[in-house]
Parts: sequence; structure tokens; C-alpha cells
Amino acid sequence: MNAPADSAVAQYFSTIRAALGGLEIFLADRNSPLYRNSVVGEIVVPYLARLKASFACWENRIGFVQQFRVSRAESGFPVFQNVLELENDRQSAEKRLAAIPNADQLRGEMADFILRHKAFPGDLQARMAERLYLEQIGKGDIFSPFVLPETIRVAVNPKTMRPYYVVCWGAFDGTATLPMVYMATIEDSSENVIKMLVTKDGKLNPGVDIPLPVGGLLNPELASRFDDFALKNSAYSLTPATIATNLDRDFPTLHPKQLRRIVLGPFYSAGITENNERVNEILSKVRKPENAWLLTWTVQEVFSKAERPAKKGFWSSTPAQEEFHIETDDLEAARMGVSAYEKHALVPHDAYQALYAAGETAGIFGAYKVHVISGNQVISEG
Repeated sequence: MNAPADSAVAQYFSTIRAALGGLEIFLADRNSPLYRNSVVGEIVVPYLARLKASFACWENRIGFVQQFRVSRAESGFPVFQNVLELENDRQSAEKRLAAIPNADQLRGEMADFILRHKAFPGDLQARMAERLYLEQIGKGDIFSPFVLPETIRVAVNPKTMRPYYVVCWGAFDGTATLPMVYMATIEDSSENVIKMLVTKDGKLNPGVDIPLPVGGLLNPELASRFDDFALKNSAYSLTPATIATNLDRDFPTLHPKQLRRIVLGPFYSAGITENNERVNEILSKVRKPENAWLLTWTVQEVFSKAERPAKKGFWSSTPAQEEFHIETDDLEAARMGVSAYEKHALVPHDAYQALYAAGETAGIFGAYKVHVISGNQVISEG
């Protein structure tokens, strides 16, 4: 998608902005399944804010670059190169801003140019767009290729007398061009951590101040290694079961009890994406272009059904191992490598009506939980 194709670019940003805003409304809805599961909702919201910030930056960026590429035939999200460029620009934003005149000075130069030359000041407009873009990057966090883990909750399992953490991190997969959010519930059997965090009656030590969220894994001795593990084990091509098994193997004192992955996308936008010909054909008939979209996401989960205890022998020893449940009775769950999964679809009321009128809702939404948005309300089916 080239920047000069103004209508297509404007429509794409209009529809993705509406979709992400709609997802935000859905997450705030007390009746939504993600709201009821407060941990998932709590985790997704800040990553959604990062994604919205990234799109705001990209929208400013097209004012001074020639191209903006979208994975039209696959995810419907920007290609990975855009994500990398945004991250690189974020790191150099302060230096570049120092070399660009301030906004008031640029506006004065633009007005002077128009008066003198009776023409549009294209170069100055591009400089203004670049300044707005660099300022936008500095306003908040963006969805980087990899968003470092942080611990958002800590408690104690009274049965095992171990502390457990809820840790989350984000990744934008470069091959599938999909933004993903991970969350893991992990018990820690490290002796020093148990001594520090767990009281004799199996409660969280009230004398230890933990200002959540904490950057990285709460265990400081393993935090750096855990960051590195998450970076290397967040590809979309890896199943949640594989990631959880790798975590269990690589950290003898960490015991992953549950791993969730929230995959955002694919995203469908009429006239822009080509990832489903029939969907796009029907969406193109929606009266208002800003309502001609469909956003899907998948929540994948793998959990431990048992923990095999550690074995200590004279010649060798075996650390404790988790036995992860894979739902083999469900072919899709087995293919994903998960214990359970949910597929969701968010669609504007106008677009849903068009799909319904075409008799396509069953075929398109068969495996999905459908959420129809109208204004600031979301109605979930089933």
C-alpha cells in the first residue's frame, strides 16, 4: 500500500482505528468473557494501548514516507518492517527532533511560503509530519517487536507452599505479522524466594513490599535469563505446549502451571485486505466504509494436569516435571498444541447485517464467538 493512494491509506487507518477502539469497548464490557476473566482483560488492555499508539505513529509517518506496507493476503496487519522501523525511530527520536524546527516555527515558514510562492509547501508539510511522528513516539509505549516480561501478580499456593507469579510479555511475529500477548502462571521453588516471600502458615509475607507491576520475573536471580527465554520462545510457529515445555525444562525451579497466548488477527478491511475473498466481497457492500471491517483473535491455553516430583539419587537426579494436558479429542486443539482455545470475532452491526443478509454468518463464524458492536455497545452471541 503506497502512501499516495490517499483513499486506501485513510480507509485502512480508519477501519483499524475503529476495530481497536471496538476491542477496547469489548474489554471494558462487564458482560464480556475477557472482562469476567479479569486477569486476561487486565493483561490485554495495556498491550492494546501499545498497538493503538503504534498505529497513531504510523499514521503520522505516512506524511513524510513513500510507502506503508500491510500484509494484505495474510494477517491484515502492517508488515514486520514497519514494526522494526518504528522501534528504530523510537530510539533515535530525541536526536532527530533536536534537528527539526519547533511546530510554531514550521507553521510560520509554511504561511510565509504560501504567501510568497502561492503554492502548497510540500517539503515543510513533510517536516511538520515528521515532527508530529517523532513527538507521538515519545508520548508513550509502542508495540515493539518484543515487549519485555513483567510480573503483574504474586501469591502463594497453600498446597505446595510456593509463591507463584503471573507474568506477561508481548511479541509481534515477523513471519505471521501478528501481534501476540503471552501470560504465564509460574510457581517458584527457589529456596531463597520461598524464604523471602512465604510465611510459616503459607501466606504471602506482608513485610515484603512488592510494587506491582514489576519489570521482569519477580525472582531477580532468574529475571535476565527469563527475558532471554521469552525473546527466543515467542514465535507464532511454536505451540503453547512447546513453549511451556521448554520453560519447564530450562528452569528447574520454575514450574509453569498455565500458559496463555492471545493472538490478535487476522484483520479484514474491505478493499484493502485480500485474506478472505468472500468476506471482503460482502464487506465492500457495507454503506459506511468505516464499518466495513472484521477483527478476529484467538485465546490459546495450555495447563499442567500434574507435576511429577523430582527424583534424587546417588548417581543422578531428575528435576520436577509438569505434565501438560493437550485436548486430543479436539483436532484443532491438538493441532494448536493446547488444552483449550477460544476464537473470537468482533464486527460492526452494519457489517454483520451484510454478512447475515448474504447467508454467510454460519460459514464465516462457525467456530467463533461473535461480538457485534454498535456505537458504544457490544452484543455477544451465545
